Amino acid sequence: MLFNSLEFFLFLPIVFFLYWKYNNIKTQNILILISSYVFYGWWDWRFLFLIFMSTVVDYFVVLSIENNSDSKKRKRILYISVFFNLALLGVFKYFNFFIDSWVDFISVFGYNIENTWSLKIILPVGISFYTFQTMSYSLDVYRRELKTTKDFISFASFVSFFPQLVAGPIERASHLLPQILNKRKFSYIQSVEGLRLILWGLFKKVVIADSLSLLVNPIFDNYLNLNGGVLLLGLIYFSFQIYCDFSGYSDIAIGTAKLFGIELRSNFIFPYFSRDIGEFWRRWHISLSSWFKDYLYIPLGGSKKGKWMSIRNVFIIFIVSGFWHGANLTFIIWGLAHSMLYLILSLKNQNRKVTTLIVSKDSLFPSLKECYQITITFLSVMITWVFFRSDSVTDAFLYLLRMFTDIAFPNVYRSGFIYVILIVLFDWWNRKDERKPLNINSFYFRWTSYVILIILILGHSGQKNEFIYFQF
Repeated sequence: MLFNSLEFFLFLPIVFFLYWKYNNIKTQNILILISSYVFYGWWDWRFLFLIFMSTVVDYFVVLSIENNSDSKKRKRILYISVFFNLALLGVFKYFNFFIDSWVDFISVFGYNIENTWSLKIILPVGISFYTFQTMSYSLDVYRRELKTTKDFISFASFVSFFPQLVAGPIERASHLLPQILNKRKFSYIQSVEGLRLILWGLFKKVVIADSLSLLVNPIFDNYLNLNGGVLLLGLIYFSFQIYCDFSGYSDIAIGTAKLFGIELRSNFIFPYFSRDIGEFWRRWHISLSSWFKDYLYIPLGGSKKGKWMSIRNVFIIFIVSGFWHGANLTFIIWGLAHSMLYLILSLKNQNRKVTTLIVSKDSLFPSLKECYQITITFLSVMITWVFFRSDSVTDAFLYLLRMFTDIAFPNVYRSGFIYVILIVLFDWWNRKDERKPLNINSFYFRWTSYVILIILILGHSGQKNEFIYFQF
């Protein structure tokens, strides 16, 4: 079920009404579980078996970890959870990639093998998100940082909580599970904040991202026939398309959760206002980058085992992050490019130079230094997006080659700049608190803004594009 669909806007008020009508924690959690399975099964009911299986395995594995005091046995039990979840990803997301890569590698030596091992399977929506969410629960219990819950319904509701199920934020059990286990109280202020976030997220997705996609797709599909100026525009537009698409989903997810008395963590904090690449990764897809930091980077030793080990760990975390996004060399190159950008800062011990995420906190305009830093960081990130968007590494390099060699002023595709300017201005206005868009004191201006946004959303609602991160 898509957030930007009529079905969702019939589904949400029904669930909301029933949820608060039966203000009992057990009934509410049962309703969360049922509605989450309906929401997820709307794409393909067969996917429900996977999420249910993942829930059951991790529930019983973690109970075994909790009840066992022997450290070696605890570790072996933990491996069951980790192996099972990674096996799910391996089969459904990466199996064909490895088979195809092996066949291509063998062909280099003159052995032409017919690929008969590839599986004809559909990638389950959101599998990368909920597997990481359940793994964090197992790892936290193993580390004795979290107590297990024996309430299967509550645990299953945590795993499948529909607002953030298919594209995050990737919630930690330590943050979300206690909210599901404890009684919630209806809050008018919290609900209003939620509705504002939903409206703002829909605007970013339907009006900005989907409109830019109409320009981005033909540019990337026909890049060999277009000049460098148009290709530059295409890359700029995609940078804002993916940002508005993914952060729009996160806003809707956070806002929807608020309607049910649950707070999710922020996933984006105006990433294109970053002053260096380290700050960018503290603002972009925060739930994933923090997951890799806590469960991969730090266990590998982080930056505490010498410079060379730190360099190794940076490469590992970014390459794995790229691979998490998709079974394609383009994503690995994208992660590798970010690791190189990050290492430049890290080797100069400047990766934590920026201490506040609010740019120009006490002034309306950024300083010249901040403008320079933001521009350089954005251009660096933008160049790497070509690998993220391209179908192959060859396409990505050819796109960049044409963009930098066939330089010409674009006379088409310039209409997308209005959307870029709109989102930059809105984000700059809201930059002090990403969770409170449209928080306008004046009643008249506030409701005028609501009406304008609703009209714009309805006017752009003819094309219902899936969110980009559904494919991951």
